[in-house]
Amino acid sequence: MEQTPTTPVDAREALRDVIDPELGLSIVDLGLVYGVAIENEAATVVMTTTSPMCPLGAVLTRGVEDRLMQLDGVNSVDVHLVNEPPWTADRLSDEARAILGM
Repeated sequence: MEQTPTTPVDAREALRDVIDPELGLSIVDLGLVYGVAIENEAATVVMTTTSPMCPLGAVLTRGVEDRLMQLDGVNSVDVHLVNEPPWTADRLSDEARAILGM
C-alpha cells in the first residue's frame, strides 16, 4: 500500500511535539516556526528563537530535525534559524497567550 506523502501542513502539525524547554510550550504555539516546505522528501524549516541570544537554538533545531525525520516521506531536514523578522509576542497562538496569562 502506497503511503500518502507528508505535506507541509502535516509537518507543521508534527512540530507541535517540539517543546521549548524554558517555556514548556510548542515551538508552533510560540510562533517560532515561520515556514515549512517539503520537496523530494527533503523538509526545510525556517524558524527563529524568542531572542537572538537564545542559548536554545541548537536544542530546538535538533528537536525539529528529530521530529520531522520520523515522518513518512521525509529523508532529510534542513533548519534555517533566522533572526529576521525578529520574534515578538504577537506571534503567540491564542492557546499560548492563555497559558502565559497574556
